[in-house]
Amino acid sequence: MKIFLVANYSKDEAVQSGLTLELWLTRQGYEVVWAADKNSKIAVDHTPDIDGSELVISLGGDGTLLRAAHLVGAREIPILGLSYGHLGFLTAASPQDRDILGVVSDALAGEMHVSRRATIACDVHVVTPDGGEEVISATGLNDMALARGPLSDMVEFDISVSGHHIDRLRGDGVVVSTATGSTGYALSAGGPIVSPDFDGMVCVPIAPHTIQARAFLTSPSDVIEVTMSRDRPSQPAIAVDGQYILSEGVVDRVVSRRGDADILLLDYGPESFYNSVSRVFYGVRRHDR
Repeated sequence: MKIFLVANYSKDEAVQSGLTLELWLTRQGYEVVWAADKNSKIAVDHTPDIDGSELVISLGGDGTLLRAAHLVGAREIPILGLSYGHLGFLTAASPQDRDILGVVSDALAGEMHVSRRATIACDVHVVTPDGGEEVISATGLNDMALARGPLSDMVEFDISVSGHHIDRLRGDGVVVSTATGSTGYALSAGGPIVSPDFDGMVCVPIAPHTIQARAFLTSPSDVIEVTMSRDRPSQPAIAVDGQYILSEGVVDRVVSRRGDADILLLDYGPESFYNSVSRVFYGVRRHDR
């Protein structure tokens, strides 16, 4: 059985825990593979192969878990997130509140809850310098963000859902997120906290130049299309899970839909999400009974 480790190599505690896990797992007969990283403190002579892994363990914060999700892609390999970051909203446990070896033992024994998380698939349609069209595709666990670029004071765009025009908006941009991403950029832009069981998407305007614009939720089969206005041309910055999509052309529109595959996150049950909401967003550390 192969275990794939994805660590935040800039955090010594995460790396040391990974080394401890590697020793413990190897003694039990597991093959342990580390993800490559330019900041790696562990020598990797080749690109590690995630195929055939039974479990992926993320050691870091939510950013490290997102990186693990991107490495997993459509394989639907369970991911166990261990928190060594500032937030750790998506992770299952941290060394401060649980014994890490015990958590990994629970995961290997199949004693943890599997939370299926919808992904978002985005197609960025770009008009190339020669007048042709380029389509850049990306998939994320959290969100797609379209925001005004460094040379724009704002962006103007139309939003349509499954062919139905919603509105033309001016502002700093728009975030289209999954339920998982609802607690990230979408929440900062004024969107709602959404249960991870929700399979649709969340659409949140960023600083719109009107008080009438509102966030809204879609059904799992809906397609959200954001089309740049030709009346007020601008070149937006577009990022999927924080990774910018770069092109020499001009962005025409972005089409977002639910991804074909889910990401499987391990936790200790549905209450884990609400405990994290209470801890992270309401500052509740414990409940007196």
